[in-house]
Amino acid sequence: MGTTTTSDGATISYDTIGEGRPLVLVHGITESRSSWGSLPESFADHGYRVTSLDLRGHGASSRTAPYDLATMAGDLGAVLADLAAPDALLVGHSLGGAVVSAYAAGGPCRAVVNVDQPLQLAGFQSALQQLEPLLRGTDDEFQQAIGMVFAQMAGPLAGAERDRIDGLRRGEQDVVLGVWEAVLSSSADDLNALVDGLVGQVTVPYLSLHGIDPGAEYGEWLTGKVSSATFEVWPDLGHYPHLIEPAKFVNRITLFDTEAR
Repeated sequence: MGTTTTSDGATISYDTIGEGRPLVLVHGITESRSSWGSLPESFADHGYRVTSLDLRGHGASSRTAPYDLATMAGDLGAVLADLAAPDALLVGHSLGGAVVSAYAAGGPCRAVVNVDQPLQLAGFQSALQQLEPLLRGTDDEFQQAIGMVFAQMAGPLAGAERDRIDGLRRGEQDVVLGVWEAVLSSSADDLNALVDGLVGQVTVPYLSLHGIDPGAEYGEWLTGKVSSATFEVWPDLGHYPHLIEPAKFVNRITLFDTEAR
């Protein structure tokens, strides 16, 4: 296990296995690097040096505010510097997809894979604002809201794997609100301008892979903003397509990486 300390004193923990081309996995909100299950080993078997990290406020990393997207992207940059891996393939799920996208807008990497995190946030903002009273309420109310969010997105993830992910989830109110503050508090116009500015700066090969179909109009929007983007839907797999079809996921990412070189 490795640890790096950021410029504001946060400690970011990570694991690295395997030998070969660098690949970094970034998990979703309320989860941790353990959420990837056996995927790090599978990628290592395909010739990658795989690093999975815990975002600040998650897992074994320190609970150090702030928790905004730009700060987390900077933390990812600190880990990449620690690894001496400026050419890494970045794979992010959910919040991790937003983090790797934000990093790629200004930092060096080989390519980006965003798993089930639409970057056009207006629809998410509307849904999230409906839950805002619960999110800002008591701990019981907050946990109820988090449970509602993930129950709606789980899709066909079931059995032992669903239990594993649910058991790993740690919803810390200050962390979650810190991550979602910009979405909750920004005007729709300001949020759209923020997103447009972000995605417009991504130039590396970019795979946007979804288990929940965000609609054809999203794919058109994304590929219009990011000329290097590929938009792909694995229908009806919910928020965790990589866990439901792990072998297919590893093969798809490996092929994408080969084509991107």
